[in-house]
Amino acid sequence: MSSPAGDSDDLLSVFVGGHDSGRRRAGVIDSPHMILSLLPVPLLVVAVFLLLRAETQTPRNRRQIKLWKPLSTSLIIVVAALSFAQPTHVPLYSILILTGLALSLAGDWLLIDSDERPSLFVSGLGAFLLAHVAHIFAFAYAQVVRGTPFDLNRAALAAAVLAILGSVVYFYLRPSLGNLQQPVLLYMTVISLMVHQALSGVQIGGGLLAQPALAMGGALLFYISDFILAINRFVFGGEGENNSIWVLSTYYCAQLFIALSASFVR
Repeated sequence: MSSPAGDSDDLLSVFVGGHDSGRRRAGVIDSPHMILSLLPVPLLVVAVFLLLRAETQTPRNRRQIKLWKPLSTSLIIVVAALSFAQPTHVPLYSILILTGLALSLAGDWLLIDSDERPSLFVSGLGAFLLAHVAHIFAFAYAQVVRGTPFDLNRAALAAAVLAILGSVVYFYLRPSLGNLQQPVLLYMTVISLMVHQALSGVQIGGGLLAQPALAMGGALLFYISDFILAINRFVFGGEGENNSIWVLSTYYCAQLFIALSASFVR
């Protein structure tokens, strides 16, 4: 008979190490391998802190932003690349996650100067859209690998909630979008599909495995970050340093969770 705490053992053992010496359960990894995946994180924290400082200066320190923003995303790419050293990784999943992160790096670079060159905003938006497509395929593939059962009722409920939330956000932003209405609508549709795919991988009532939990957390934080970014850019005209802090902190947490998920698929 399993104890009530047993349902959380799978996720907990990602952080404290497994205790089953005979075999590794799906999505669980021992502490030494977990430490390997987390090695770039202290440098990432420093880089993001310096990026936030540059973003909140008046005026923005564009030169430092062009240094710390790509470096921060590159460190997250290293986290995902370290998944190939993990016994619980799946090569195709890691490749898809790395593809999404590389596209995000391109999007980061394009958006730095998008306030002065508006055409770069659409290009950056396109790069992030393709990144979400890569993540959709990655999350779906992980569910196939683990044999995750499809829950139609939960999928329909999640789709309805995301559709309602996305519609409210879009119609709130629409008067401020100008000729960006269609690109923004397409982007919102794709990121909503990414969140939905991540939510579909979480099994209710069973052990909370690391990859679905990290993917879900990353997808939701990405959605929140983009929502704050859109409100700040289109409604408030990019004013307000506090908004930049929230956008970047949620964005890099999202990317880190998604990158870490590559180490815990099996």
